[in-house]
Amino acid sequence: MLALSILAQAPPATPQTATGHGPLIFTPVAPELILVGVALILLLYDALEPQRPHLALALATLAGIAGAAAYSVYLWFWVQRPDSPSSVLQGMVAADRFTVFFRLVILGAAFIATLLGYLYLERAGEVRGEYYPLLLFATAGMTLITAANDLIMVFLALEILSLSLYLMTGFSLRRLASAEASMKYFLLGAFSSAFFLYGIAFAYGATGTTNLPAIAHKLSGQVGPLALALGATGLLTVGFAFKVAAVPFHMWTPDAYQGAPTSVTAFMSAGTKVAAFAAFLRVFDVALSPLVWDWKPFVWALAAITMVVGGVLAIAQTNIKRMLAYSSIAHAGFILVGVTAASRQGIEASMFYLAAYAAMIVGAFGVVMLVSVRGERNLNFSSYAGLARRDPFLAAVLAVFMLSLAGIPPTAGFIAKVSVFEAAVQAGHWPLVLIGVLTSVIAAFYYIRVIVLMYMQEYLPGQEETEGLGREPVGRIAVAIPALLTLLFGVFPGVLFGLLKAASVIRF
Repeated sequence: MLALSILAQAPPATPQTATGHGPLIFTPVAPELILVGVALILLLYDALEPQRPHLALALATLAGIAGAAAYSVYLWFWVQRPDSPSSVLQGMVAADRFTVFFRLVILGAAFIATLLGYLYLERAGEVRGEYYPLLLFATAGMTLITAANDLIMVFLALEILSLSLYLMTGFSLRRLASAEASMKYFLLGAFSSAFFLYGIAFAYGATGTTNLPAIAHKLSGQVGPLALALGATGLLTVGFAFKVAAVPFHMWTPDAYQGAPTSVTAFMSAGTKVAAFAAFLRVFDVALSPLVWDWKPFVWALAAITMVVGGVLAIAQTNIKRMLAYSSIAHAGFILVGVTAASRQGIEASMFYLAAYAAMIVGAFGVVMLVSVRGERNLNFSSYAGLARRDPFLAAVLAVFMLSLAGIPPTAGFIAKVSVFEAAVQAGHWPLVLIGVLTSVIAAFYYIRVIVLMYMQEYLPGQEETEGLGREPVGRIAVAIPALLTLLFGVFPGVLFGLLKAASVIRF
């Protein structure tokens, strides 16, 4: 309550970042308005039309996501106009290409997740209309947090996406594991939100504002007690570390990823990490940039521990969803390597890594969903033995994702790791890069193990259900698109880096 009372007294943004007293400009938040508008329409449609067709809900969701993406492309050019503001809504929302880039990545992951969700619900016989509004609300929260230019807005967006994901994690009413995963995710999420909220309170106590550029201005002028500012940095780091699944705040990840419906896991693993890291980069490289030499050692240690723990624990897993969960923890450590550089090169490398990671992880979970046939079956490694003979397409696509996650050329994962390692070396963090290289060697074992099972071992009939193995065109399209992007960014990384030259500049 103390934190809430302090936040309630927060003044409006400073003149340097606010839009003044002119008319409100909603253009930069139009994608979020589109997503929320479609979600509300679908909620009403589901309530008023009990016999609504499932396909209509999915198509409307895809249309909403496509509309938000189209407007985001327009914003890519709009934000560079001489008369466009750097922030809107009294400095609460940033208007820059940094935001637009991450919006497009998240919307792409949401589009693939919608296709997978449609197929999953049809297979599992759990079609319920609220699935799609929840997905749209979560997507809106994810895209909004990338544009948040104020700590209060970051917190609100974080809660919007979190509350939606709590419900989506427990969406499968027929499995107790789904409800258990949702409860664990909710309890630990609420715990982390408390840390984040107190971090905001400490930041306000140290600077008298919650606006990110204003905080940077106050800290650079050494206004306010330094101890409070450092306390705010530590508490905010804990809050973000939970969302990105960094060790030791990763405990929710394996259970949530395994218990949630696989289509939800695909969306959550890509969207949440991209959104949280986008906010992480903006808060630490803008608001807390004057304290860079204070938070660098902490993030350095966080990255090292996360890479090692995530990589080592993944080896012991026999369930492929849990293996990918621990793998995602290790990848959070690799992205933190780029964050420790605290430079424009580090921001570019982290952004490239997040785009590549979103493509390969949503695709990998998509293949897992297709192999699972109905619901949550065929999740053990033994189910992938001889997959290349039973379904060459799924085996080839999954092999691409596994090679990319391992960081083997010519995939996007290789370029992503090289980029963050190079940025860290330029910043003088070669010991951290050495840890990252050794961890990558460890990680190659459990990724290549899946490929060996698919291509070099025979499947024993009768072990698990395999009929109807992922042969729906919708599912194949949903995993083919990320696979093509993974190869495209690996062979032609300049395509993405060309966009990042402009997107990595955070306007304020």
